[in-house]
Amino acid sequence: MPAKHSKWLLTAVAVTASLALAGCAALNKGPVGNAAVPQPAKPVDLTRYLGLWYEMGRYEAPFQKGCEAVSAQYTLRDDGNIRVLNSCTKNGKIDTATGKAKIVEGSNNAKLRVSFFGPFYGDYWVLDRADDYSWSIVGEPSGRYLWMLTREANPDAQTRSLIQQRVQELGYDWDLVRMTRHDVNSNQ
Repeated sequence: MPAKHSKWLLTAVAVTASLALAGCAALNKGPVGNAAVPQPAKPVDLTRYLGLWYEMGRYEAPFQKGCEAVSAQYTLRDDGNIRVLNSCTKNGKIDTATGKAKIVEGSNNAKLRVSFFGPFYGDYWVLDRADDYSWSIVGEPSGRYLWMLTREANPDAQTRSLIQQRVQELGYDWDLVRMTRHDVNSNQ
C-alpha cells in the first residue's frame, strides 16, 4: 500500500475510533462537567448547511493535533447522505480526509452520524447555529469534542464574541478551546 494511502487509512481509523469511543468517554467527567449533555437548539435546513465551513476553534483532539487552516466541505451525495471533505494544513502540507454522514431520524437534521472508515460512525451534533447559517457550534454527547465553524476563515470580532458566549452557555469550558489559525501557507 502506498505510504500516502497508508497514512490516510491510519488517520481515518484514528478519527473514527476517537468518535466512536466518545460515547464511552461520557463515563468520565468531560469538559462540560456533570451538566446535562447539550442538545441541538434548532432544526437544520440541510440545503443551507451544506457548503464550505472554516474551523474557528475546537477542543484539541489527537487526530487534529498540529492542524491549522482547517475547513470542511459538505455536499449532498446521490444516496441522500452527505459527503464530508475535511482538510487542514499540517507541517506545511495539506492533509485531507473524506467521509460520509447520515442524518439521525427524528433529529430535525441537527444530529448526524459521521464515518471516515467503514462501518464505524461517531456523533456530530449541530448544537447551535446562526439563523443565516454564518456560524455553527458542533459537538457530541460526551462533551469531549467541540468545533466552532464559520463561513469566513476569519470572522469579525462580534461574531467570535457571540460564538464564545454561546459555547459557554452550552456548558463548555472556553479555556480548553484552541483557536484555529488560517494565515498559514502550505507547500503542496
